[in-house]
Amino acid sequence: MNTLVDRFGRRIEYLRLSVTDRCDLRCAYCIPEGFKGFEEPDHWLTFDEIERLIRLFADLGLKRLRLTGGEPLLRKNITDLCRRVAAIPGIEDLSISTNATQLAHMARDLKQAGVTRLNVSLDSLRPEGVERINGRPVLDKILAGLDAGRDAGFRPIKVNMVAMRENADEIDDIVAYCMEKGFVLRLIEVMPMGDTARKMGYVDLQPVKARLQKRFGLVDTVLSGGGPARYLGTPDGGFTVGFITPISQHFCETCNRVRLTVDGILHLCLGQEERMDFRTLMRGGATDKEITEAIRLAIDLKPERHEFTEAPQKLVRFMSMTGG
Repeated sequence: MNTLVDRFGRRIEYLRLSVTDRCDLRCAYCIPEGFKGFEEPDHWLTFDEIERLIRLFADLGLKRLRLTGGEPLLRKNITDLCRRVAAIPGIEDLSISTNATQLAHMARDLKQAGVTRLNVSLDSLRPEGVERINGRPVLDKILAGLDAGRDAGFRPIKVNMVAMRENADEIDDIVAYCMEKGFVLRLIEVMPMGDTARKMGYVDLQPVKARLQKRFGLVDTVLSGGGPARYLGTPDGGFTVGFITPISQHFCETCNRVRLTVDGILHLCLGQEERMDFRTLMRGGATDKEITEAIRLAIDLKPERHEFTEAPQKLVRFMSMTGG
């Protein structure tokens, strides 16, 4: 029975867990070039601490777990952690959000470790576009990683494209690429977290959605995954595109997720400051019962909605610090 229900009647069954705040890219909407404010590794939750906390969440009804970063595949022995959390009773879905630069040589091991789904960031199909947006010339590595994920048997693979002024003219090209490869495309409005993200140039996805629907004959559809995307697809089911629109059409009323940073801070909303420190609790000797009560108290702190539109300057933390 799920007892993780917040004050607004939302069932919280989805946790996004950052396993590192380090990354081999410097995506402008996530972490600016030259940023030095990384957490010390001694502050990172250990695998034992992560497993303990996820077990307690699962006992309360958590079903879906996504490993994020930074870049989660950079965390040493990440496949061992995947194996451990995939075996926790109640966890029905274990997914990873990755930039895919390490995926070509890790996809099969991740599959065998119990990872069920992959979400891969791809913001451009032009080498120079990837280098400008993501800060490194890694398009070949990303595409090789996507192919390796497909060859390893991951279905579906979701390709995440953050829509911004820099790449808005590439949306149709990435639609065609995902159609050809059999990937699900998800278009994401850039969230104004930090000045760098705000400078990327917001693109309203509502007109894009209408244009793609007309051009490709797309119809409303549903895709499992527990996230906030609203999906369109071809009538034959061969292609699906999702729209994650926190600004133009927010989904706060159905939000079912919380985020845990690599240093054990539980964030209840990307656009608000409510949080709970579980690292200090665990390292201070808290019992399972005390941690369980802290989880319940934290869920009660979850706000009704973000304020990105009303107060775009409210948050100064970067996505890499929060966990994607």
